[in-house]
Amino acid sequence: MRAHSYQDLKASGATSGARPVVLGAVAGAAVVAATVVPLDRPGLGWPLATLVATAALVTAARATPTPAVTTAPAAPAAPADATATAPAPAESGGGAAGVARPDATGAPGRAARLAWAAATIALVSVGYVRAAGWLFALCLLAAVVTGALAVVGARTPLGMLAAVALTPAAPFRALPWAVRGARHVGPAASTLRRALATGAATVGLLLVFGLLLASADAVFADLLTGALPEVGVGGAVGWLFRVALVGGGLLGAAYLVIAPADLDRLRVAPVRSVRRLEWAVPLALLDALFAAFVLVQLAVLFGGSAHVLRTAGLSYAQYARGGFWQLLAVSALTLLVIAGAARWAPRATRADRVLVRVLLGTLTALSLVVVASALYRMQVYADAYGATRLRLVVAAVELWLGALFVLVGVAVLLLRAGRLPVLVVGTAVLALLGLAAVNPDRLIAERNVDRHRQTGRIDVSYLSGLSADAVPALARLPEPLRSCALRDLAGTLPADSAWTANLGRATARDLLAAGPIGAPAVDCGNR
Repeated sequence: MRAHSYQDLKASGATSGARPVVLGAVAGAAVVAATVVPLDRPGLGWPLATLVATAALVTAARATPTPAVTTAPAAPAAPADATATAPAPAESGGGAAGVARPDATGAPGRAARLAWAAATIALVSVGYVRAAGWLFALCLLAAVVTGALAVVGARTPLGMLAAVALTPAAPFRALPWAVRGARHVGPAASTLRRALATGAATVGLLLVFGLLLASADAVFADLLTGALPEVGVGGAVGWLFRVALVGGGLLGAAYLVIAPADLDRLRVAPVRSVRRLEWAVPLALLDALFAAFVLVQLAVLFGGSAHVLRTAGLSYAQYARGGFWQLLAVSALTLLVIAGAARWAPRATRADRVLVRVLLGTLTALSLVVVASALYRMQVYADAYGATRLRLVVAAVELWLGALFVLVGVAVLLLRAGRLPVLVVGTAVLALLGLAAVNPDRLIAERNVDRHRQTGRIDVSYLSGLSADAVPALARLPEPLRSCALRDLAGTLPADSAWTANLGRATARDLLAAGPIGAPAVDCGNR
């Protein structure tokens, strides 16, 4: 692969330094975020800090005119047998990394940026709704990606990767910009003094009246104490470190908002297409292999499975468990095969394009059956051995892969994949938000409770390690299993302050208060 030099991709603005209002917005958001974010658990402080940070970046964007971004020059004409660089085929003018329009800039439209920003806020807000720490960690990782796309903006595969990879270096690039702005703060000194005086007066009034009101009411005093950070040497040092960390990140983000790089000019160099038989024969044989596998699946999983299972010497649940992970790997590898075929297959003639549609379309359709088979196997597996976090997550991943195959199938039929990279990331975000919406820990507990009612078997030790989200489902268990499952959860349920407030933990506390946990049982093992 080759790409244009970094100097060619730099935006032409941000040479005069940061304006005082930008520095003030970044500093204020950093102080708020360092104060309200709970680092030890999901809570209300996370989405609140995200909203404040978003407001600071919007202030920076509106306060500083965005400089014009150099448009991408027209790419040299590719050979007749060259293909556009895209994970799915595209005709001339399409493709995920095709030639940029003459009026294209490095940043996508305002609607795309708003969509990525909304996705970031929604992902971080999961920390207020759900108590599962593992789910919130996944959402935070996804929010880093969507946040980078909202700030930097990119539409091509390489551009989106560069947006995520270059974002950590943005604070260092923004330091000279911030220093230049701080040196020229003289003309705005009066405005800065008025802002500082307003802030000092606000703090003084809140401090005096807050202390008086807290001394007048014990409940209000507890609420105020929970909302304020700890005062101490260790707490102060940690708070200052968080302010510096968040401030640096927001400063880099503000710099990228004001001076975006033209990442859409990053694209893979055109490659020479292979001959028709060189790619069509392997793909046709792979289609035949998939077709044979699909016929077996139709016989085993949806029809007369007795003969095949007797031949394999496995129970139905063992047969389903033994093949799921392989099918998951097959689903992922098939996407790579389709991407490679789309890149190297010729599409110069009508016969070439028809062959691409037939072979890749057949492989995509058969892959959907493989995805359905894998999901059915996981369903059988969970019914036999119980639901777990890992089994639920991999099933969600398989569903996401199925959605990708549908998108790839549409791109194959149209021979256009210009928006496929954005759709891949977008569907991943939607899949993660959908997982949060179904409340995974509670869903796992409900599945296992229902299974206990049918079979009498349950893994109490595993269920007691779930988050507070599972308490409403575990409370349905009969005694002494209910107390066995809830005792450990009740012991690890922390008291929340204003910034650590969480709906999942609040619901669990209410249920535990309504139905106290019984005395320790003699045996709380698996049943």
